[in-house]
Amino acid sequence: MRRTKRFTGAIAAVTVLAALATACGSGEADSSGNGVVRASWGDPQHPLEPANTNEVQGGKVLDMIFRGLKRYDPETGEAVNAVAESIETEDQRNFTVTLKKGWKFGDGSPVTASSFVDAWNYGALVTNNQINSYFFQYIEGYDEVHPADEGAKPTAETMSGLKALSDYVFTVRLNQKFSLWPQTLGYNAYAPLPESFFEDREAWLEKPVGNGPYKIDSYSRGQVMRLSRNEDYSGTDKARNEGVELRVYTDSNTAYTDLQAGNLDIADDIPASQLGNAERDLDGRYVNQPAGIIQTVSFPLYRKEWQGEDARKVRQGLSMAIDRKSITERIYHGTRVPATDLTSPVLGPDGGYAAGLCGQTCSYDPGRARKLIEEAGGLPGGSVTLTSNVDAGSHRQWMDAVCNSIKNVLDDRGACRVKPVGTFADYRKDVVAEEMTGMFRTGWQMDYPLIQNFLQPLYYTDASSNDSGYSSEEFDELLDRANAVEGKEAVALFRKAEKLLLQDLPAVPLWYQNGTAGYSDRVRDVKLNAFSVPVFTDIEVV
Repeated sequence: MRRTKRFTGAIAAVTVLAALATACGSGEADSSGNGVVRASWGDPQHPLEPANTNEVQGGKVLDMIFRGLKRYDPETGEAVNAVAESIETEDQRNFTVTLKKGWKFGDGSPVTASSFVDAWNYGALVTNNQINSYFFQYIEGYDEVHPADEGAKPTAETMSGLKALSDYVFTVRLNQKFSLWPQTLGYNAYAPLPESFFEDREAWLEKPVGNGPYKIDSYSRGQVMRLSRNEDYSGTDKARNEGVELRVYTDSNTAYTDLQAGNLDIADDIPASQLGNAERDLDGRYVNQPAGIIQTVSFPLYRKEWQGEDARKVRQGLSMAIDRKSITERIYHGTRVPATDLTSPVLGPDGGYAAGLCGQTCSYDPGRARKLIEEAGGLPGGSVTLTSNVDAGSHRQWMDAVCNSIKNVLDDRGACRVKPVGTFADYRKDVVAEEMTGMFRTGWQMDYPLIQNFLQPLYYTDASSNDSGYSSEEFDELLDRANAVEGKEAVALFRKAEKLLLQDLPAVPLWYQNGTAGYSDRVRDVKLNAFSVPVFTDIEVV
């Protein structure tokens, strides 16, 4: 589940992929092929295994080299069949999956039912240490291969709910009803793996082989990854270019400069300082569109001072003291929109987005903010801190702006203090260790376009990304009921749960984040998908 820039509890550097280093180690990408797209990128944090990659840069590559049962339409975000011919159920718990025939991996081996069953079992098994293992938690037998108690040994190596019936049919039994489960299957954790992965994992990791529209040719860590078009790709979304060079940049300003100079074709991380000028600088070759990303600040409900009715009033007051409109306009130049719920507009009303659901709590109201905080006896300890890492993006800018807004409303220079953490890794270490004392950043990038993904991973009791420590039996029960039904009935229950969440307010919605990108005059048909990632297959080199 992606927090923006993919927050994770385990931060690790990729070492094994460095073995892909090419003879051309200078960092100069080979663009002799005129049909190759040159794009900015960052080295992935983890080895490129589907169940062990949960950050944006690694996910970008997996999206290019793998296709699962489903894929998400780049225009609508809708989950459509990819390798799956059909996914059928009569009770929302037992599913029969039938695969399309003819799909192959890059090594020529067929994609079969076992390719999925074996990959999912591998991803779920606790001893394999896959960070996306929790995506398999709904499959029956998960608790046996992945016991909840830390250090406990698994009592089985495979999940009882997975069975391959033939080369192209397998069944899945969930441990509870989950009508929307098929819609989650476009996420990379559910990708298939070839037999070569299990025969020699280390060799496979040196040059990952998938079944997607591109194949990895080479990788020099810290420099460039080269991918070429998979000529034997079986999907409908075939690449319209010859390949992609993913060039590593540690500074988005440098990438932007290279883009302006014509040395780069795609930069999808426009620096905040350039957002106001990008469209003019690039002569209109600029993309700014909604994405499934929301920025929030959370509260450490595991601390006594943030519990109880008075603390809830303080949280509501702090939310009303934040002038979202002014901050987004001044810093982000139309690339952020003040949030009025905890999901994203890209879901649309049918997908669960409800504009204005937060109501007055998410509106800038200085008088009401002061009153609520005064009624609660003031801020805990007389002031509040706001924490985030400051080694990326514009975090220090918006944190200063939020704190200044709170201080101005309360007419107290000491009411809010920014407490920066130098690196992303150190910040996540502190969050996971429950060492937060005041407000802290908790952005989220959706894994799949469902309201469920914005609620369950973040706020269900003891959920994998529940950093605030929020727990509500009523909220959990509503989510369980929503998971068990379909369509509008499910959306209505999820929305009811979200409304309860916004009353308890473990996290304050700040703003929805758009995806931005600039591109050169060498390419056309550049767009971002609902996850703010370039749709590389559609890009043509002119």
